[in-house]
Amino acid sequence: MALPSEVGLRVLLYPFGSNVLVRTACCSVGIALPVYSTFKAIEKKDQEEQQRMLLYWAAYGSFSVAEVFSDKILSWFPLYYHMKFAFLVWLQLPASNGARHLYMNHLRPFFRRHQVRLDQAVDFIYGQMTKFISSHQGELQFAKALFMKIVASVRGIVPGQGQSNRAIEGPAKESQDTESDIDE
Repeated sequence: MALPSEVGLRVLLYPFGSNVLVRTACCSVGIALPVYSTFKAIEKKDQEEQQRMLLYWAAYGSFSVAEVFSDKILSWFPLYYHMKFAFLVWLQLPASNGARHLYMNHLRPFFRRHQVRLDQAVDFIYGQMTKFISSHQGELQFAKALFMKIVASVRGIVPGQGQSNRAIEGPAKESQDTESDIDE
C-alpha cells in the first residue's frame, strides 16, 4: 500500500494526467511558498534569508518575463509543466542554491553588461508613466471613486464584510474608566 505522500507525488508527476494539477503546484511552489518565506524573513529580520529570497525573486521574475514570450509554444511540449515545477523547486531549495547560481552566473553578468541601456529604458518608461498619470488625473480619480463605491456596496451586501476581522487585528482593546472620568 502506498503512503499518501507517495500517491500525491505519483499523481503530480504522472505525465499523462491533467496539467491543471501540475500548474497549480507550480503556482504554489513558485509564488505562494516564496511569498510566505519572504514574509517570515522580513519579520525575523534575518538578513541572510532576506538576501536568499531577493535572489529567488530576481531569478523568478526573470524566468516569468521569459516565460511570457515562450509559454504558448513550450506548453505544447510533453512534460513542460513538470520541468517547470522541477526548475522552481531547484530555484528555491537551499541545498541546491539554484537562485543564487542563476543570478551570479547569468543574470548579474547580463545586467552589468546592459546596465546603461536598461537604466535609460527604465527612466523613459517612468517618464512616460508620469506623463500619462498627470494627463489622466481626472479619469484616475473617477476610477478610484467608482472602485471605492463598489467596495462600500460589497461591504453592505456581504455579511460580515463591514466588521473588522479580529483574528488578524487581535482582540478589541477596551478602555477602562478611571475615577477621574467617572467624576466628570
